[in-house]
Amino acid sequence: MALSTPDSHAPQQNHLLDALPIAEREPIYSRLQLVEMPLGKVVYEPGDPPRYAYFPTDCIVSLLYILEDGASTEISIVGNDGLVGLALFMGGGTTPSRAVVQSGGHAYRQPGQKLREEFHRKAATVPLTPVIPGPPAGQRTDDDP
Repeated sequence: MALSTPDSHAPQQNHLLDALPIAEREPIYSRLQLVEMPLGKVVYEPGDPPRYAYFPTDCIVSLLYILEDGASTEISIVGNDGLVGLALFMGGGTTPSRAVVQSGGHAYRQPGQKLREEFHRKAATVPLTPVIPGPPAGQRTDDDP
């Protein structure tokens, strides 16, 4: 269900959206839609092609791996520091997990195709990509000769 943007919600409540350079926000922010994320809502199922990327503001979404016997195990949680629909950027056409709202609230969503186009068009969207930290500069690791 789409909602009008109340004063208490803003895209900047999601840290990834807030990290975008101000000059680069308009193409992404202009397509965002605030949606309600009620407790228990299934955002997508394994094998589904993600239609939207969701940027939680005050909700929490669990990513679950579904086992062969139907049981599930939580592999990740996403809050206002991330996005749901990372498969959009990984080249796969489907999602490997189930995404379920564990704490109700709101998120901004954007059609996945539009966000992917913007992501590939602008290098400034780099804050949306995961960063794997390495050792601090000048610090040796066990792998160093």
